Amino acid sequence: MSSKILNKLSFLSLFVVIVLLPIFFLPFTTIPVETSKGILLVIGLIASVIFWTIARFSDGRIDLPKSTAMLASGGVVLATFLSALFSGSLGVSLFGTILDIGSFWFIFAAVLLMLMSAVIFKDQKKAQFLLFGTVASAALVLVFQALHIFLPHILSFGILPNATDNIVGSWNTLGIFAGFFVVASLFIFEFYPLAKRIRIALGAFTVFALLLIAVVNFVFVWEIVGIFALLLFVYKVSINTSQKEQGTKVQFPIFSFAIILAALFFFMSSGFIGGLLPTKLKISTNEVNPSFLSTASVTKSVLKTNPVFGLGPNRFADAWALYKPTIINSTQFWDVSFTSGSGLLPTLMTTTGIIGILAWLAFLALFVLSGIRWLFFNLKSNANLESISFFFLALYLFCSAFFYGTGTVLFLMALVFAGVFIGLVSSTRKNGEISILFLNDHRKSFFSMLLLVIVMIISAAVGFKYIQRFASVPYFTRTLGATTIEGAELNIKKALTLHSNDLYLRTYSQVYLLKFNSIVANGGQNLSDADKASLQTSLDQAVNGSQLATQHNNKNYLNYQMLGSIYQTAGFVGVKDAYIKALEAYTQASNLNPANPRLKLVMANISSALNDNTQAKVYANQALTLKPDYIDALVVLSQIAKSEGNINEAISYAEKALVLSPGNKDLIKYTETLRGGTPTPTPTPTSDATPSNQ
Repeated sequence: MSSKILNKLSFLSLFVVIVLLPIFFLPFTTIPVETSKGILLVIGLIASVIFWTIARFSDGRIDLPKSTAMLASGGVVLATFLSALFSGSLGVSLFGTILDIGSFWFIFAAVLLMLMSAVIFKDQKKAQFLLFGTVASAALVLVFQALHIFLPHILSFGILPNATDNIVGSWNTLGIFAGFFVVASLFIFEFYPLAKRIRIALGAFTVFALLLIAVVNFVFVWEIVGIFALLLFVYKVSINTSQKEQGTKVQFPIFSFAIILAALFFFMSSGFIGGLLPTKLKISTNEVNPSFLSTASVTKSVLKTNPVFGLGPNRFADAWALYKPTIINSTQFWDVSFTSGSGLLPTLMTTTGIIGILAWLAFLALFVLSGIRWLFFNLKSNANLESISFFFLALYLFCSAFFYGTGTVLFLMALVFAGVFIGLVSSTRKNGEISILFLNDHRKSFFSMLLLVIVMIISAAVGFKYIQRFASVPYFTRTLGATTIEGAELNIKKALTLHSNDLYLRTYSQVYLLKFNSIVANGGQNLSDADKASLQTSLDQAVNGSQLATQHNNKNYLNYQMLGSIYQTAGFVGVKDAYIKALEAYTQASNLNPANPRLKLVMANISSALNDNTQAKVYANQALTLKPDYIDALVVLSQIAKSEGNINEAISYAEKALVLSPGNKDLIKYTETLRGGTPTPTPTPTSDATPSNQ
């Protein structure tokens, strides 16, 4: 097969991946949307790499862009890899559960996608084809999502049940994506000659995208769209000035100016106008992420303890648990385990230490500087408008990723567009590419071909490994949706056979814990020998699953929390030494999440069950110190005081709890009981006796 055909196959494979990335998902499979996009990325990228590699055997030539930004992206991959090696949780940092966005292999695949985009789309016609294909794909997404708002049940496809569910990411991510379409459309309007019908259609879609941004009602989108529309306006005016001097007829950039006014209007009146459409359509969302200051605080703490390599990629949740600001405990999100920070790029930097931060900053700075230099060069020559459009669009997506957790689709598109820009610039400049010819030298030929073969083998092996992990996802989702314990048990075993990780193992433990509780509830005090054997087996399996989870990832407090919960449940039914083991597990969980008052309070409950009221009061007071308005901690302290015969102290704690929740009928009754001295049941902590598995 000739290299020309192979190169075309490589181009088509990569083109399909990029264009379908926003719209691709697997309907009626219960597979999460972002997970389904991962399989598209892996299969399409591997196919493109293999076709391109085989083509190199035919023509004996490798052409790569000579770019400091591309070289810096290699530094990002290296820094992420080194950070993963020293993370202490190699499985989590290297691959994550299913190619997690912060893991090393995801970063490697993303940078490889950028490199392949630079190599394959360095031709202006191919780049233009990609640009128009991406815009067409984005238009389809916007139309589908608009229809989905009105017909969520009909267009759910089994995985999008709510009006705000979408195939791009979160609800706010959809707004950013609509803004991306607006910016891309502006470029096409201002710089490309279009037929009248196409201009009308594109203008209608642009208005449609603006309406969708208004429906999403994410003020940040209006800010960034307005800024980039202004940049385009200024750039177009600068080009017009240059062309006027040459006697060329120019047009005022009316479209960019109109978008600036629209963005300014919605930004200035966001408090009044912004909520009209969402209210009219009965759309409400509650997306919560840590603030930039909170993310910076966590990053600072990580750098203090692990300055060079950080905690390791894909471990923001662990970093948050260890170092979250205690002020968070005064909010309603005090027990939320955040897996990302204020933005995607800050999240990636937080956990990879100084080398990761410097690598990312170097890449972004070199990319922006090369883009600015090319902008000024292009003002004079006006030679390559495609490269300018790809630079602006990549910059838009990178800026969005810095201030918000944009997710897989927009991050990959940012790197794709950055790669295309680098490829276009390198192919235009003199000596802008590195060319390696190896067929004319047998030594070069041997080592080059050996390297190419290794690349193909690694690509195939990684793809097979990912597909194997991907195959476990349907079984895991069926476990979560199972209506019977037997069905959940069967599916989680199949999922673990294909891929073992701490999330699956915790779920495995939960299934057997449910089975244990079910046997206890149904049998009561009259358990048969068979029931007793099944009870013991269920307990052993639940404990074994949680212990394996702690071995797989001993840095995740949720694994120890689950283990403690199992032992605590066993203690309720009288299993010997179960409470002691539960306290040990919760102590380890609390060490990994020291600012979590819930864990302290559970430890207080367990200590109380062990008749160690002194230690129970210590733990309960620690919980109250971390969260002064913690009603459950006040109730536990009141109960301990009551059990010790100190009624006045018990009343004092109960009254403090009642001040925090004056309408709580159980608290009112409990407090009145203490005051009257009538021995009636006392309230128990809400859910702190048996924490949920997050």
